[in-house]
Amino acid sequence: MSDWTGGYIADIGYTYGYYGELNPHRIKLAFLRAGLACPDNINACELGFGQGVSSNLHAAASVTNWYGTDFNPAQAGYAQQLAEASGANARLFDESFAEFCSRPDLPQFDFIGMHGIWSWISDENRQIITDFLRRKLKVGGVLYVSYNTQPGWAAMAPMRDLLVEHAELMGAAGHGIVPRIDSALEFASKLVGAGARYGVANPGVAARLEALKGQNRNYLAHEYFNRDWEPMSFSKMTRWLGDAKLDFACSAHLLDHVDAINMPVEQQQILKDIPDRSFRETVRDFLVNQQFRRDYWVRGLRPVSALERIEKLRAQRFIMVAVREEITLKVSGAIGEAVLHENVYVPLLDLLSDLRVHTLHDIERALEGKADFNGVLQALMILAGKGCIQLVQDDMTIKAATPQANRLNRELCNQARYSEAVSALASPVTGGGVGLNRFEQLFLLSSKDAPNEPAAWARSMLQALAAQGQRMLVEGKLAESPEIEREAALRLANDFKNKRLPVLKALRVQC
Repeated sequence: MSDWTGGYIADIGYTYGYYGELNPHRIKLAFLRAGLACPDNINACELGFGQGVSSNLHAAASVTNWYGTDFNPAQAGYAQQLAEASGANARLFDESFAEFCSRPDLPQFDFIGMHGIWSWISDENRQIITDFLRRKLKVGGVLYVSYNTQPGWAAMAPMRDLLVEHAELMGAAGHGIVPRIDSALEFASKLVGAGARYGVANPGVAARLEALKGQNRNYLAHEYFNRDWEPMSFSKMTRWLGDAKLDFACSAHLLDHVDAINMPVEQQQILKDIPDRSFRETVRDFLVNQQFRRDYWVRGLRPVSALERIEKLRAQRFIMVAVREEITLKVSGAIGEAVLHENVYVPLLDLLSDLRVHTLHDIERALEGKADFNGVLQALMILAGKGCIQLVQDDMTIKAATPQANRLNRELCNQARYSEAVSALASPVTGGGVGLNRFEQLFLLSSKDAPNEPAAWARSMLQALAAQGQRMLVEGKLAESPEIEREAALRLANDFKNKRLPVLKALRVQC
């Protein structure tokens, strides 16, 4: 009997996470910041889409034609359910990489994305994907890929191997992966706690094991316990993708573009003195102790002129996607937490808090005397990296995408009546997802039939919980009485109406 899993964990589903880096629209900001030309997106593909949340949100929130595959039929079935609900042009399959990448009916792609795939598959599958990229990614097309990397994994890699071996050899047969994960983590903690010299030489491992114990078991199963697992150096990644004629473009993690929050001046100078782009990225990984890279690669690296870059950046449109009073003037980089300058960020946030669309040029004029062009651009990169703002699509795309985004959001909000799995909805304004927890989705669903009635939203939410024998947590514990639960639900509903709902309306997130 063949092993259709290929060594990949299949007896527990992957998480229902949303990953904004897979939104092709956000490429523009990173590429223009780096002085590079980027393509328009007509056809996009995600390899290994998990539950398909990102693929479906991006398909529904745009006019891009999405394709993709995930080997797990249960996950692909859920992804296809969402695609059918939205009616967006998303063709999602349950095929292996070998099967999907050899399909004769696939178009040439402007964008191909892989989140959390590359480090967890075999060299055989990497070769299949590399060949697919060489054949199917257009000239000028972009690859997004995330992967575990050295040196950030250097200390933990031996422990990961120990965890997997314990799960395979010492775990209770027939009990599934979760008990084996729990047993492996307890054994590893006991080993380090007994004074193992490995733990003494790598003091951060004990804290990391404790952190793992509190994490979602679905995530841990797929992150740590697959048969194939390799943190890959940037130089080795360059050799793999070089076979597909791809060049490194820039980081997809927008905060990586701001050196000041990631490296002291002395380290920045070390990088500036390195002429080779590939070696510069390798050295950067050592400087920041990189553990996980999120990168854009391109087939045909094309710089744009300084004037064209500035003109295109000034034309980019932005909108606030967070609640103004919840945004702090702090940002976390590789060297810790930095405080943002009030004289720039306060007026900038005040401007954007009108929840209207603003071009960079508009913002630059509004901040005249407080920040120059480069200062405004850096501020916008930081706010985008913090998740406070996003790029805005053109008006025609917004109009075309709105009906299908509404249909997908209605499906997801209905699912929230009995599940908290998906915590994002589609915005046709940004072409991507907007984070909403289960309660917020239920409030949004109720607001369709009872506008401006938070009390009704709260009652509907509590009814959905009660139907499943569930209750609210208030201050970290179960509500002590129905009255306390109703009061807490009403507070949340009023907060949603006054703070979150205006943002969602600006983003045209509705159901």
